[in-house]
Parts: sequence; C-alpha cells; structure tokens
Amino acid sequence: MAKADHKWYYNVATGEVTQGKQSGWENRMGPYDSEEEARHALDIAEQRNAAADAQDDEWDED
Repeated sequence: MAKADHKWYYNVATGEVTQGKQSGWENRMGPYDSEEEARHALDIAEQRNAAADAQDDEWDED
C-alpha cells in the first residue's frame, strides 16, 4: 500500500472523509494525517485563506 493510501481526504462533493484517494482530484482535499483533521478540511482551508489574506494586506500596506 502506497503512503498516500494511508492519508485521509475530504470529498467536497459528498462531504465524506475517506482513507486513500477514493475520489477524483477535482473533489478531493488533502492529504491529511488523521480522519479528524480531514473532517475539518473546510475549516482548515478557511483559516489558511484568512492568514494568507492578512499577509497580503500587510504586504499592500508596506
């Protein structure tokens, strides 16, 4: 079993969390190290986007 098969993924089309690449790349977020982390994929993405937006705002101010 490949290393990626042990990782967890979130399917944005179905809202399901799977271990291994069960869906196509266009609907898959991940990989994540745990099932719990994959369940929070949308929250993690939102937090990362907010952090990147804040960095952009900082850069624009300089």
